[in-house]
Amino acid sequence: MVKAETNGKGFVLIADDDPAILWLVRTLVEGEGFSAVTAMDGKEAYRILKSERKIIAAIIDVMMPYIQGTELVRFMRSDERFKKIPVIMMTAEQSPRLPSKSFEAGAAAFLPKPFTNTQLRTMLRTFAKPQAGKTD
Repeated sequence: MVKAETNGKGFVLIADDDPAILWLVRTLVEGEGFSAVTAMDGKEAYRILKSERKIIAAIIDVMMPYIQGTELVRFMRSDERFKKIPVIMMTAEQSPRLPSKSFEAGAAAFLPKPFTNTQLRTMLRTFAKPQAGKTD
């Protein structure tokens, strides 16, 4: 289920297998003036990355079907096209090792669930910036 709209600045990729979280994050992302493209699992997020969409940031759940979030981030860091896209990892899992695993994979930030709207907005403002010189 890929949903997307563009405002000419590029997209924020949101990947989470929980429809309620996906809706909430998309609503907050769009409320901040960004366009969003969503994926319900890691495989769908991978397909979106491989498409021609200009992704300026990603918010990815750690635990997803098919491809885990950290695997997706490792893929992004290994490919020149996606290397510089900032990734915010999020999870409801309580393992104390998940933040360090996320950063080791290449995440720019880690957001434990539940998070506040203010926390997510602050991270968006910090990391989601249109990339200069690229067009849709």
